[in-house]
Amino acid sequence: RGIRVGYTPDVLTDATAELSVALLLAVCRRLPEAVEQVKHGGWTTWKPLWMCGYGLSDSTVGIIGLGRIGQAVARRLKPFGVKKFLYTGSRPKPESAAEFEAEFVPLTRLAEESDFVVVTCALTPATQGICNKDFFSRMKKTSVFINTSRGAVVNQEDLYDALAHGQIAAAGLDVTTPEPLPTDHPLLSLKNCVILPHVGSATYATRSTMAVLAANNLLAGLRGEPMPHELLL
Repeated sequence: RGIRVGYTPDVLTDATAELSVALLLAVCRRLPEAVEQVKHGGWTTWKPLWMCGYGLSDSTVGIIGLGRIGQAVARRLKPFGVKKFLYTGSRPKPESAAEFEAEFVPLTRLAEESDFVVVTCALTPATQGICNKDFFSRMKKTSVFINTSRGAVVNQEDLYDALAHGQIAAAGLDVTTPEPLPTDHPLLSLKNCVILPHVGSATYATRSTMAVLAANNLLAGLRGEPMPHELLL
């Protein structure tokens, strides 16, 4: 119909990577659970294994989708003492992976060997539902799963079963299907699942940059000029 489309690429990489790391740390160290314990009287005397979680030091991190956000996540996790990075995707990216000495592996091996799985891939027909029953069954019982890409990459029923039956340790999601997630969804009943309301890009600076870029796209389009960032269909 001749309608031009502008978009806002590249501006939310850092914010989403920061949120991914924050969510990973909150889940693996059980921070939301710990806050609830303080609020509701669960904090009593010191107990050796109370509120214990999992640390990043000497761990293996698997990244599904080593694009801009996936690389930014790895860059932030590396100083925590991660021992090894694995990644998977449509093709190897040796130039991008070199910075982290990351190894390109099949999805099944990534599931089997990773202590932390971070999903940062695009939603495509090839990635829809790839994190499913088979994937979760291959993960370690002590593994933590994080998704900040798109909700449909994950089969949420299979994720619920894996969490409820102890197939994996915990999960953190910033994206779901649908959005907003209904308040009676089974995932929300689990202590070992932290769900955020899709706030990956929610910093003041990032949203301001997005707004300015959207406005400049619109103004250029109205003037009949090339947009700063135009989706060429």
